[in-house]
Formats: sequence, C-alpha cells, structure tokens
Amino acid sequence: MAFLENISLALESLKINKLRSFLTMLGIIIGIGSVIAISTVGSSLTGYVSDSMTALGASSINVSLTQKSSDDEDTDDNVKIRMFGPEQPSEKDLITDSMIEEYINTFSEEVKFVEKTCSAGTATYDSDTSLNVTGVEEDYDKAEDITLLYGRFIKNTDGERKLAVCADTFVENTLGLNPASAVGESFKITLNNVPYTFYITGVYEYESETASSNEDSKTSETTTLYIPLECARAISGSGDGYQSITVKASSSTDTLTFLETTNDFFSSFYKNNDSWTVETTSLESVISTLTDVIDTISYAIAAIAAISLLVGGIGVMNIMLVSITERTKEIGTRKALGATNASIRLQFVTEAMVICLVGGIIGIVIGISLGMGLSKLLGYSSMPNIASILIAAGFSLLIGLIFGYAPANKAAKLNPIDALRYE
Repeated sequence: MAFLENISLALESLKINKLRSFLTMLGIIIGIGSVIAISTVGSSLTGYVSDSMTALGASSINVSLTQKSSDDEDTDDNVKIRMFGPEQPSEKDLITDSMIEEYINTFSEEVKFVEKTCSAGTATYDSDTSLNVTGVEEDYDKAEDITLLYGRFIKNTDGERKLAVCADTFVENTLGLNPASAVGESFKITLNNVPYTFYITGVYEYESETASSNEDSKTSETTTLYIPLECARAISGSGDGYQSITVKASSSTDTLTFLETTNDFFSSFYKNNDSWTVETTSLESVISTLTDVIDTISYAIAAIAAISLLVGGIGVMNIMLVSITERTKEIGTRKALGATNASIRLQFVTEAMVICLVGGIIGIVIGISLGMGLSKLLGYSSMPNIASILIAAGFSLLIGLIFGYAPANKAAKLNPIDALRYE
C-alpha cells in the first residue's frame, strides 16, 4: 500500500509542476525516442537492402575461372603453380558441359537451373543505339524472370540460326515496329565490325534500371538482345566451354552452405591445373555482410543518441535535489510523525522512477511514430522490435533508480528538528 501511495504522490507532484516535470523528462524522451527510431529505421534499411538484393538474385551462385595463387589448397602436391600464368584461359581450362551435367546430376535437388551464357559483344544498330548481345539457352527467361510479351524465347534446337529476342522498347522506339506484330521481322546490326541480319522470334518487357521514364531515355538506353548460345559462340569465336556460369539454387537450398559445396565440386576438376581454378560467389554472402554493417552503424548511432539519457538522468537528479529542498518541512513533519528513513528514501526514489518512466513512455510513442514515418519514406515499412521497447522502458526505470537514489538518500538522512526549522 505504501508503494502505491508513493506512486500516487509522485503523479500528483507531476500534475502540480507540469512544465518543470516536462523539462526534466525531456532528456529521457529524446534519448529513448532516438534509440527506438534509429533501431526501427535500421531494421527498415536492412529489410530494404535484403529484398533489393534478393530481387537481383540472392539465391544465385556465380562460378567463374580465376588464376591460381601460391597459397591455393586445392592443388595437387606434384603440381607447381606458374609464377606468370596466361592472362586468358585456353579451351582446355574452361568449365565444360560434362562438368555441368555431372554437377546437375549430383545435386539435382539443390540446383534449379544452370545458366550457360556467352557474350557476343556490344552491337550497334545506328549511331545512337547499342545492344548487349548475349547467347542463352532454353528456359533462361524463366530463371531470370524475363516477361515474354509476344512470340517465343530461345530454344536449344535453334543452333546457330540468327534469331533474336528483343526488348519491347527497342522494337517500338528504335525499329519503329508494333511489338505485337514484330515477330518474324528482320533487322540489321553491326557486331565486331561485321554486319548481321537477325529475325525477331520474341519480344520481352524491358525493365529500366533508372527512374527516368521519358521517351528520350527509353530510346538511348542499352537493352539486351538474346540470341541462341551456339550462334553467340560462332560470332565470338569462343570454344565449347565457359569462363563463368550461374547456378540458380532451389528455394529450399541454403545458398551460403551450398556455395562451399559448389566450390569444392568444381575445384576438384582443377587440382592438376597449374594456372586456373574456380571461385564461387553469391549475393547472399554480400547481403549478410551489408546487414551486419548496417546493424553495426545503427547500434553505434543509437549508442551516441543514448548519451542524452545520461543528460536526462542528471536533470532528474537536479530536479529531485530542488524538490527535496522545497519540501524540507514536509520531510521533517513525516519524520516527526514516525516515518522511517527507508520510507522517505522509497518515496523520493519512486518519484524519480515515475518521472523517468513517464518520460520513457512518451519517448517510446514518439520513437515508434518517428521510426515508422521514416521507414515509410524509405519505401519499406518496419515495426519496432518489442524487445527494444521493453528494454527502453526498463532502462528509463533504471535511470530513475540510479539518479534518484542520491537525492532520496539525502532526504532520508535529514534531521527532523532541522527540517522543521527550515525556512
């Protein structure tokens, strides 16, 4: 009952001195609000980065050739690393179709699709238009979520035929054709200083990487022309192997774990190679690193913002000392009526904790509102962590206890006779 009475007295004191109590709580409000807002925005930013990277293909594993160094562990003991190896791999160094087929058969449940591509170079249609010409296989559009609007995509049976799947913006703005009726039409491009005539077999929806949407930007943007893989090899003069491939892991596969498995598998083919091996990378590992960095920055900023809690605590101590001075006669009267030092100490500690708790609650409300508002501006709504809210509330009570104890202890030690005489 004494504890509830002390809470009631503390709330009554807040009502009597509204402005002074608010100014006392201001440091607590700013500190708690800042910490919660920063943690919420940090969570929003982490989610935004994670989703953006996932959309780019976080479940993809890139397998590419890389030159060996002297500290490579996947080299046979009787193989010496070349100090000055060739800058470009020869055909025997490339990743072969047989390696890929064995890989798919071995990890059929983990692998969704293996992208084998060949760049034929950058082509020009006219002085203002350039195209990235890429040789692909069947089902590449499904693996990369390419939206086919008209016609069909590349098939493995197309061989070296000069067929192309074009972006709708290129067909409409550059060729001046209606995308819906462009299938079967031909166009000429210059690739590696050689003119080629291609026939449109499909039209896909082009997704711009820039925010601009005016006609001039659409016309000048470089789009990708997808052609049969064998055709790209013939144009570029490349061999039957690949310098790099992209593995699309299934949704149930742990990409980070499978990254190491994939690296071990392909590296086994290069144990006796004195110049080249493979390296595997994944966006998911990049996401993990980025989120760790964002979290660390958020914690650091939150820690700096939490310094205002120290200022708020000093303010609470200061106002409690002033309050004790103003209420010296009240303390003397209570002691004369039999109040113990412990009850006096509890009264003022409770009052300090109530001030900090009320300030903490206001700070939590402001922090949640500010955090959610800023998260919406980032385009990725995020709710504050319940644990951080509870920790903030508990921390505000702790500040009240720590900074309120010294003034409360001073009040408890007042001599009742001297207190009653105080003017």
